[in-house]
Amino acid sequence: MVVSADPPAPVLTYAEAVSRLRFAQKPKAQTPAYLRFVNRRLGGYLAAASFVRGWTPNRLTAISAALSLVGVVAVMLVEPSWWLGVLVSFALLAGFAFDSADGQLARLRGGGSPVGEWLDHVVDAVKSCLLHSAVAISVYRFVPDLSGWMLLLPLVFLTAYVALAFGSMLRDQLLRAQAGGRPAETGDSLMRGLLLLPVDYGTLCLAFLLLGAPKVFLAVYGILALLNVLFDLRLLVRTFRQLSAV
Repeated sequence: MVVSADPPAPVLTYAEAVSRLRFAQKPKAQTPAYLRFVNRRLGGYLAAASFVRGWTPNRLTAISAALSLVGVVAVMLVEPSWWLGVLVSFALLAGFAFDSADGQLARLRGGGSPVGEWLDHVVDAVKSCLLHSAVAISVYRFVPDLSGWMLLLPLVFLTAYVALAFGSMLRDQLLRAQAGGRPAETGDSLMRGLLLLPVDYGTLCLAFLLLGAPKVFLAVYGILALLNVLFDLRLLVRTFRQLSAV
């Protein structure tokens, strides 16, 4: 969640800001391990530094979008290689960290706004759609010896992402409304976080390190796509039962 206009922010040092964020965040019951243990911590450090500098969450959202766009454009335009994989993975992971930082900065500044939250979700949706489209373009341009059906992999992965993102958000809104606005369920299950790694955006970003071996990358990408589809099916069935019970 991000903001565009806030009341004056409290005065905190960098260390105080980091400490406040560390104790304020409670993991949800279904938070993938990379997102929880790596990305949110990196985002916290970035948010604290940005807070001290007087930056706004919208600026961090813009930085996140720019970094992600660098990775996406590189995948589309440059022939796969090991150095490209490192560049793309770094750009996407850095964008992911700033995506976490904008919401944490909003928390430090006293809360977010509807327009900020809307902007954050729009950037996330565009980023993911472009990334999977970039993979399809790269396969078409630079891996011509593969079967044409391989171009369906990005489409399958993108469909799984859309179903997961919108299905989860709408489910949470409906259940929260039925629960009278109570916060989402929290939990501290390391095992569950590890099991959710295949649907973690950070895992997808790390997979681009394999771009130097396109067929290996596509094999890993395909496995992640399949696991995301299976997770989606499980989520959809479970959500249907939850909402039917309500």
